[in-house]
Amino acid sequence: QVQLVESGGGSVQAGGSLRLSCAASGIYTRHICMAWFRQAPGKEREGVASIYSLGGSAYSADSGKDRFTISQDNAKNMLYLQMNSLKPEDTAMSYCAADTRPPAMCHGGLLTPNFGYWGQGTMVTVSS
Repeated sequence: QVQLVESGGGSVQAGGSLRLSCAASGIYTRHICMAWFRQAPGKEREGVASIYSLGGSAYSADSGKDRFTISQDNAKNMLYLQMNSLKPEDTAMSYCAADTRPPAMCHGGLLTPNFGYWGQGTMVTVSS
């Protein structure tokens, strides 16, 4: 049974930083795409960043380009999202997601939230 548990959310002022973590269990393959999505109040869920576990190829969507960095620690089965220069519009529930899909379908998968496994989310609130 795959489980994803996010942590690290909180409240910060604009310009601040947060590091989200996702502890993954029940995943026994490196042929897996891991990603962060977020959903702001009243808006649809959107992809933020993705990384293919085998090889570590990473991608950040335009919303977080140059501010957000996705990374992984395979030895600890952990996924991270470092968020810098946070803005009030970054306020959202952030979700860790995973899906066993080929590399060519990993980063493009940020366009549609159809990943197979999801965490419960961690809230990020940015005040001006």
